[in-house]
Parts: sequence; structure tokens; C-alpha cells
Amino acid sequence: MIALTPAQIEELKRAAEKAYPEECCGLLLGRGADDVEVTRVVASPNVAADESGAPRRRDRFEVDPELRVALMRETEGTALRIVGHYHSHPDHPPAPSARDLESALEPEFIWLIVGVEKGRAGPVTAHVFEPGARAFREIALVIRA
Repeated sequence: MIALTPAQIEELKRAAEKAYPEECCGLLLGRGADDVEVTRVVASPNVAADESGAPRRRDRFEVDPELRVALMRETEGTALRIVGHYHSHPDHPPAPSARDLESALEPEFIWLIVGVEKGRAGPVTAHVFEPGARAFREIALVIRA
């Protein structure tokens, strides 16, 4: 289970709408293991590129590695950690794609996906990667006050 505030959900949806028709992305800071509480949503530039280095953000995302390293340093020695990341699916459902499955390497990460249809953000879903099954499993997303 992952818990976010209504303001954090709105932040994700605004980012998804602003990035449309490209994918937005960012990292989630929080605490907990089985029951995760997000304390901060951190937007990242989408640095996804194809093999030639040309931007490729309409159908994939990549969090800026410098941001990830900075957040790892910031949270070192604290109860906080990077608990997952988020991205949007422009004109596709908020479910993990085959490309997401190819990119899944960290089973401890939670994947939040925002569906965006014609520029309007819709549902947000949460998933974890199950390495043994090479598949994602949807988990509960709780909105807390």
C-alpha cells in the first residue's frame, strides 16, 4: 500500500497535463516498507532519449540520474528514502506498459502511473514489480488527509 495526500495527487496530475503529449516523471520520497507513506513528490526532467541521443519522451521516461543521486545523498542517514517514481501515460491507460516492464529493475520501487487522455489527467495507479513473475502487481493507493 502507498499513501499520498490529495495535494500530492494533484501535483502528479498537473505535471502530467503540463508535459502532455510527452511523459512526465519524478521521484517519490517517503518512509515505510509494506505500508509506504509519501512525504514528498520531486519532479524530474524527462531525459529519455533514443539510441542516437535524440529526445524520446512521448512513449518513455527516464528520471535525471543527477536528481536521483542528489536525493540519495539528501536522505542518507534519515528515515526517508526514495520509495519509487511516477510517470504519465499520454493517451494510454495508467497501467504498466511492455516498455515499463523492460525498464523494471528495482522490486522495492513503487511505480505510480498517471493516465492522461487528450491532455486531461485521469486515474493514478500504483504498482510493484514482481521479478520472479517478470510482471507488475497493482497495489492499493490510499489518499490520506
